[in-house]
Amino acid sequence: MTSPVPAPRIPEAVHRRRWAILGVLMLSLLIVVLDNSILNVAIKTISTPAPTGLGATQSQIEWAINAYTLVFAGLLFTAGLVGDRIGRKKVLLGGIAVFGIGSALAAESGSPAQLIAFRALMAVGAAFVMPATLAVLMNVFERDEQPKAIGMWAGGVGLAIAIGPITGGALLDHFWWGSVFFVNVPIVILALVLMVWLVPDSRDPSPGRLDPIGVVLSVVGLVLLVYGIIKGGELADFTDPKVLATIIAGLVVLAGFVVFEKRSDHPSLDVGYFRNKVFSAAMSAIALVFFALMGVTFFGVFYTQSVRGYSPLESGALMLPLAAAQLIFAPRARLVVDRFGNKATTTGGLLLIAATLAAFAGFEADTPIWLLEVVFFLMGTGMAHIMTPTSVVIMQALPREKAGSASALSNTFRQVGGALGIAVLGSVLATSYRNGIEGKLGALPPALRDTAGESIEATLGVAAKLGPQGRALVTPADDAFLHAMHVTALCGTGVALVGAVVVALFLPGRPPAGQSKDREAELVGAKD
Repeated sequence: MTSPVPAPRIPEAVHRRRWAILGVLMLSLLIVVLDNSILNVAIKTISTPAPTGLGATQSQIEWAINAYTLVFAGLLFTAGLVGDRIGRKKVLLGGIAVFGIGSALAAESGSPAQLIAFRALMAVGAAFVMPATLAVLMNVFERDEQPKAIGMWAGGVGLAIAIGPITGGALLDHFWWGSVFFVNVPIVILALVLMVWLVPDSRDPSPGRLDPIGVVLSVVGLVLLVYGIIKGGELADFTDPKVLATIIAGLVVLAGFVVFEKRSDHPSLDVGYFRNKVFSAAMSAIALVFFALMGVTFFGVFYTQSVRGYSPLESGALMLPLAAAQLIFAPRARLVVDRFGNKATTTGGLLLIAATLAAFAGFEADTPIWLLEVVFFLMGTGMAHIMTPTSVVIMQALPREKAGSASALSNTFRQVGGALGIAVLGSVLATSYRNGIEGKLGALPPALRDTAGESIEATLGVAAKLGPQGRALVTPADDAFLHAMHVTALCGTGVALVGAVVVALFLPGRPPAGQSKDREAELVGAKD
């Protein structure tokens, strides 16, 4: 006996404007995610002494990037819970306003320390925006349209990651370094107006009692863990006692959070969902793909600008094939899932990501640039076929009323994976580079050797100050960086392959004919 067609759950007035609402959500999401990638192309400019830049050191640049990630990841889970309880629209409006204020302040920073602080403020706002966008989406689309809408949402994430560098490059060609942050302000104003007009409010109708202890444990645990990872990357030494102590403390606190939530009669997160292997595998896939992607983005900018000599705008333009692939394939990935299933689609996407990362291990200073373009296009294609199916699995595994928590979990895993990628792969890159260049720095004064060995930018900066004598360092610096990039790319390849194995083992395959309607029951089986 066939089940009756369920009655619409979305009010007609909201249903009619659902695609316009999705457009507003994607606009908000675009600037939040874009800001995570736009800074990469400005690294060289901000490192330049005033008045062109801020004269930031390598570690200060890393903290400018990672302060955003640290605060973002630490607050995401709390932000999702707050949205579920007080209303997603209120959280969305407040978050985007704080993000805009932080952007304006970051643009006017007078020192690296101020830039780091204001980037953290931007992350506070961003943490409340990102989960709310996906939670609102789940409450304005009927279930049968959710995969298509999530596909477009995932495409927006990929597009933002890709167009960040070219946007930053174009701004730096015409304006001061702070323009990469100030550009957010008019977009924030437009988004606020459209949100007030179009976006409906929603919340969990039965939120129950608050769980302040669980919220505090989740925030403290995540902050300690991510801080330890970032610090390990900065020091290029994960065996440092302070690094180990911080990471272990974070893991212990998170373990305490899990135990507390299991025993609580009003948990903010039902950890029983993680007993569902499908849900857990999808979460792992997202974390691992961003681990690999953020790491390769970090060293890719140095490869194109420092080794190949491209300008910020040219370097950003090289990322366009990745954006094109996202636009083409992310909205259509659901069709591939319908035909081949989640397992084949996501495994194929991760294998493609692994292949593109392995390709970087063969790149040299004179590799034809069209090969890099092909690799970026294939990387975007792989991402599109991972983000869409895993996002659908995760969001449909939890009840619609808990959409904010599901989105926060998904984005927390993405951010922690990205932070790990920058920290761990950045550490591999720094260590390999220093080992490769140290033997070539003997002619430098002792005071300069340690500084020159920090990164290829530091070596080239010292070389420029030494004039003709320093030119002899350029080729060894390029060679040392290329070797370090090859080692780092192979590490990223290994991570992507681990992800492929996980999803191949645990994600569902193509459902038998006539059983596609049973997918929802399969996805939420952890609750039974």
